Amino acid sequence: MLVVRKVAQEVDVAVTRILLAAFACFATSLTHAAVLPEDRTDIMYHGYDGGGLEVDGPSVLVRKSVKDKVSVWANYYVDMITSASIDVVTTASQYTEERDEASIGVDYLHGKTFMGLSYTNSEESDYTADSVRFGISQDFFGDLTTLGLSYAVGRDEVRRNGDATFSEKTDRQSYRLDLTQVITKHMIVNLNYEGVTDEGYLNNPYRQVRYLDAAEARGFGYQGEVYPRTRTSSAFAVRAMYYLPYRAALKAEARTFSDSWGIDAWNAEIAYTHPFDNGITVEAKYRYYEQTSADFYSDLFAFQSEQNFMARDKELASFTTHSVGAGVSYTFSPSWLPFVDRVEASLFGDYIDFQYDDFRDVRVTSAAPGTEPFYGFDSWVVRAYFSFFY
Repeated sequence: MLVVRKVAQEVDVAVTRILLAAFACFATSLTHAAVLPEDRTDIMYHGYDGGGLEVDGPSVLVRKSVKDKVSVWANYYVDMITSASIDVVTTASQYTEERDEASIGVDYLHGKTFMGLSYTNSEESDYTADSVRFGISQDFFGDLTTLGLSYAVGRDEVRRNGDATFSEKTDRQSYRLDLTQVITKHMIVNLNYEGVTDEGYLNNPYRQVRYLDAAEARGFGYQGEVYPRTRTSSAFAVRAMYYLPYRAALKAEARTFSDSWGIDAWNAEIAYTHPFDNGITVEAKYRYYEQTSADFYSDLFAFQSEQNFMARDKELASFTTHSVGAGVSYTFSPSWLPFVDRVEASLFGDYIDFQYDDFRDVRVTSAAPGTEPFYGFDSWVVRAYFSFFY
């Protein structure tokens, strides 16, 4: 079955972010300056379990610099997916899938200018995604201000298992602007804008909508979803980090999102990081997310083909999430590992609660169509990894 890129149609975008990177990367994004990243190797395990969906797998990242001017890197990432989510069990059967993603990139430092170029390929049995990203950043005003720009372009191919004649294309472009400012010796603020345009086949070929049908014993029937073939979105974010006198740090984020499908969303996040002298660092965070539904979304349509565009994807519904997370890292210098300056071992976990406002649980067959209870579920996300710096 189709697993939309990075499992975005099965879980909240927040979950994808958690799976792909450790929370510590938030600090890195705020403090990036015109220096090359450290040489390192990361080995990570990630796992997600919630709402009948299980995703887990390894990731390996290797980065090496050349003459303090160039840094090359490669990343291999695997998602092993088992899905018995509410969307699947109500219209199909449980499935398993594997997604393999490979990325390569090069970063170049010239004076106070930092440039990066990368290529990513993602493969599933019925989905292929290729993308190229270029970014450039420049330090100004005594390195107190950093301005960054990036552009990415992608081409996806959507297929359908069991139907060799089905093949669709999707073109994607994204634009990003970052401004990072040192406010005081204790505070850094980052402003970010990201615009995305998608064109082509944008829905899931397996997903269906339901409509009232008195001829059906359950009172409703199913038909395939139909989405617009274009979508544009804009997101604005402000992030801040404040260093406390005892070496700890507070981090905060506020972000808004809107798109041409009528979805409006916002989220707020706060986190606390506390390092200890023995090499241990602990982190804790809370995040709230809220969004409205798409203009063409409905849990139950009045009749078959009621509209030109029709969707019942729960990720296009109105919903909220609350998430809390915590983690611990331990950094040490292993004298028994040659060519390794230090090692960082980390374990992070997040609990996320999803509550939907207009997506109903059709598994409750005792209720009349359109009166079933609203759906909700909780999930767990874990990341465990070792980073080797050399």
